[in-house]
Amino acid sequence: MDIDPDDVFRDDEEEDDDFYQERNFTKEMIVYLVDASPKMFSTSCHSEDNSDASHFEIVVNVIEESMKTQIINRSYDEVAICFFNTREKKNLQDVNGVYVYNVTERDDLGRITATLIKEFGCILNTFNKQIGSKFGILSETRDNSLYNALWVAQALLRKGSAKRAEKRILLFTNEDDPFGCLKGVTKIDMMRTTLQRAQDAQECGISVELLPLSKPDEDFKLSNFYADLLGLEGNDLAEFKTIAAERLEDMKGQLRKRFFRKRKVKRIYFMIAHGVSIEVNTYALVRSSNPGGITWLDSVTNLPIKVERSFFCSDTGAQLQGPVKRFHTYKNQNIIFSADEVSEIKRVSSGNLRLLGFKPLSCLKDYHNIRPSTFIFPSDEEVMGSTRVFIALHRSMLRLKRFAVAFYGSTAHSQLVALVAQDEIVTSGGQVEPHGMCMIYLPYSNDIRSIEERISENNHVVPRATEDQIKCATSLVKRIDLKDFSVCQFSNPALQRHYAVLQALALGEDEMPEIKDETLPDEEGLSRPGIVKALEDFKLSVYGSNYEEETDLTSSKLPKKRKGGADGASEIYAKYDWSALADEGKLTNLTVEQLKCYLITNSLPVSGKKEALISRILAHMGK
Repeated sequence: MDIDPDDVFRDDEEEDDDFYQERNFTKEMIVYLVDASPKMFSTSCHSEDNSDASHFEIVVNVIEESMKTQIINRSYDEVAICFFNTREKKNLQDVNGVYVYNVTERDDLGRITATLIKEFGCILNTFNKQIGSKFGILSETRDNSLYNALWVAQALLRKGSAKRAEKRILLFTNEDDPFGCLKGVTKIDMMRTTLQRAQDAQECGISVELLPLSKPDEDFKLSNFYADLLGLEGNDLAEFKTIAAERLEDMKGQLRKRFFRKRKVKRIYFMIAHGVSIEVNTYALVRSSNPGGITWLDSVTNLPIKVERSFFCSDTGAQLQGPVKRFHTYKNQNIIFSADEVSEIKRVSSGNLRLLGFKPLSCLKDYHNIRPSTFIFPSDEEVMGSTRVFIALHRSMLRLKRFAVAFYGSTAHSQLVALVAQDEIVTSGGQVEPHGMCMIYLPYSNDIRSIEERISENNHVVPRATEDQIKCATSLVKRIDLKDFSVCQFSNPALQRHYAVLQALALGEDEMPEIKDETLPDEEGLSRPGIVKALEDFKLSVYGSNYEEETDLTSSKLPKKRKGGADGASEIYAKYDWSALADEGKLTNLTVEQLKCYLITNSLPVSGKKEALISRILAHMGK
């Protein structure tokens, strides 16, 4: 009997045919292929600022914004920018109508640099003079600029392994029939050779993707030519038309964040019983995003500084040679430990997953989940039969509604975990959740904090909400309900601002890019009459009609506190001849608190070190 007839636990790596195998690419190699024909400059449409912009301007802006995001998201990716239907030519194949744009000290296909983004952003001012535009497919010539462009793009993507790099050609154009001016055998022959060139690129592992730009008065007709080039027909053709218009906006509106292509965290062994161990892979479902680490540079050479650490004897000052040893005092004797011995003493777990037993799912509480869980999935890469054992365990846990308790961790942090079997969830849109187990990290007993219930000291009566208060609160909650809420809708404003500052500094921008803080309350939505009324009714039911704003109460107390501090500072200020102290250079003899008394009395800032306070006092005196 086949224990897994549907192959739901089959790894992608086990596929017999490499064509259907999901590849774990380490980077992307992209060629932006931009149509520079006169039609791209003559066709105008409304941009985001409600001004008229040509299709060429829109494409340039989209590529610029995409590179600004990509240099943060995936700095290891490589890109090239290639124009076709141009007056000038610049490519290694020396074909007409194709211009590979680049900057100095950079390969035609290479990593994105700040110089590339800055100079490409100014290309609209110099394009007509340096590159120029013209129709590349004419009836009186045999030149085929689209064929040449695909040839050049394929040559640019020739370097690198197709198994490790995802190679893409992004084609931007508003011409749905590039061979419309041709007739007869010439048209058929040029269409055939162009389609064959695109097919050759796809057979080499290069995907050709179209980003069409529709004219204001007519739609982009894929059926004229590009449906054959992309291999679209039937339902695929209809779906492409639906999502094509959104792709340009998606490229321009990408979120600034680092992408982690490596989904698998590591491979571990799951010890089920004595002598029975299986192999599983762990996957990170949530990972904290932090700004990149600071790299210290030499002030003269601007090269990274190599940091070395040395130990010196406190008695002789001589540099210690060899590894440092540690000691612990026991009965007036120093017991010396080597680094390996200390590491072995601290070792609690071997880093593997060890099964302890099973508990009913009702015993697992929501508050036991103290950090993002880890997803585990079986693997037969080193231990054959791991998938079969995992499936048997997985199905038994689902049938009995139990979770497994296991011990897992490293030498530094070991803890109990709960393994919860997860069944597959499939909807009409595809798979929502896969088969597997979620590893939930459990707290220890001393990690749990008991809830302290505060009781009034006067009457020892626990306050209870009235029916009217509960009714008003229910109405308020229903009014400000967040429909279709998801954490994926909110980006970290601190990280977005960090990346925006990096972008402004690297590109020499005068103004910082506008950052939308999605965590701020919706002021416009909260000001709707229904919400305002529900909020006022709730405040009235809780505080009554004599309610005063809390900010008013706190603000009325602040002046008294500030006034008392100012009075004390004035008394100390009057004890000194500040002008004489400044002339004689004796301000340094005063304490920081005494110096601050001068600043408080004269309504000056009091922040900073002692030298800054003295400089502020002298500047105020005009000395």
